Amino acid sequence: MGITEKLTSSELTPLGGEKAGNAAGTIPAWTGGYTKPIAGDQPGGRRGDPFKDEKPLFSISAQNIEQYADKLTDGTKAMLKTYPETFRVDVYRTHRTAAAPQWVYENTFKNATRARLEGDLVEGAYGGIPFPIPQNGAEVMWNHILRWRGSSWQFHITQYHLLATGKAVMTTEGMADQQMPYYFEDGSLEQFAKSNDYWLINLLNSGPPIRAGEAIVGRENIDGSKSQAWVYLTGQRRVRKLPNACCDTPTPATAGLMSFDEIETWQGRLDRFDWKLLGKQEMYIPYNGNRLLQPETDAAVLSPHHLNPDFVRWELHRVWVVEATLRQGQRHQAPRSRYYCDEDTWICVLGDRWDANGKLWKTLWSQTFVAPDLPALAVGAFGFNDLVSGNAFVGNLYNSKAAQYPIKPRYSDSVFSPDAMVGSSVR
Repeated sequence: MGITEKLTSSELTPLGGEKAGNAAGTIPAWTGGYTKPIAGDQPGGRRGDPFKDEKPLFSISAQNIEQYADKLTDGTKAMLKTYPETFRVDVYRTHRTAAAPQWVYENTFKNATRARLEGDLVEGAYGGIPFPIPQNGAEVMWNHILRWRGSSWQFHITQYHLLATGKAVMTTEGMADQQMPYYFEDGSLEQFAKSNDYWLINLLNSGPPIRAGEAIVGRENIDGSKSQAWVYLTGQRRVRKLPNACCDTPTPATAGLMSFDEIETWQGRLDRFDWKLLGKQEMYIPYNGNRLLQPETDAAVLSPHHLNPDFVRWELHRVWVVEATLRQGQRHQAPRSRYYCDEDTWICVLGDRWDANGKLWKTLWSQTFVAPDLPALAVGAFGFNDLVSGNAFVGNLYNSKAAQYPIKPRYSDSVFSPDAMVGSSVR
């Protein structure tokens, strides 16, 4: 059966996941995703939880970890062992909520035969998943980078450094406008190819006081060497272009605590690594995490070293497992990594990084939530735990905000320019 026949048959979903459930019945079949309004949703405001009445099927702790070890990442197992008194995995019934507009499905169908890798770069893809039937690890990672998450949206967030002592220190409070020209419904492959800027962001900090007025504008390009980023520095009252908005360089968007390629588990250039596809595996991963959005304070969802497990929903899903090893002649603080990417959405929900000594260093995570107004399963909070130093980072919490990932009309391209920062940053 050919590629396009698989996508139109009963075998695969329109984005490339397996339609059928698993033999054990613990993963259901995909029947179209979650597209109906959620009770409690406020358009442009706070979001409800479609599964608020469900209870965990069981919990995994340091005491019973071996019973479930084959379905846990190395990072999750390390967290259970490092924080045995506070960290646990509450496993709920699996719901396959992934969905996208029909035009995204149609573009994914087109990409299946026109998209290709030229070296480390994707060419011939637009408006959908580029490689719904991936042949290698690099194609899976491009699917994550170019996944459907909306065309234009905004977020109001707070971010925290969780010190090894257990204290939470706010690093960022701000508002960001974001846009994906790759997903303009009325666009075309030919129009997109004129710039190849696929993801745009304009982030303005309102706090903490020492960082109020700072701003960053970024334009991510298919060719990472052409990506650009600028920062507004309040002390200098000047806009400065970042010299290397890439890879393991610390990003100002997280007060330098995460590198550019750790945002939302992975957001980077592929040319630093060789990517090996290890296959597909059933794993417990964070999923359908609208529960995390319900408390109205950040303090309620933060524990001393990680998210409060009372508000983290885990489910059993099939994931593509991809391993990255440092390419000969390249440099990176993490020479080896492994990523776990959901078959239905292509979101790499979990990732682990090893240091130069071969020691498990960081475990990365992204929380997802059901957004039927897109429709999509989108990434909300994200972060990491440093298993060596004991430090952690939690980014993009919406709990204290009146709006949680509101969908916006298309922004002018000028919003994502250094000139836009000059007008918005006043301190």
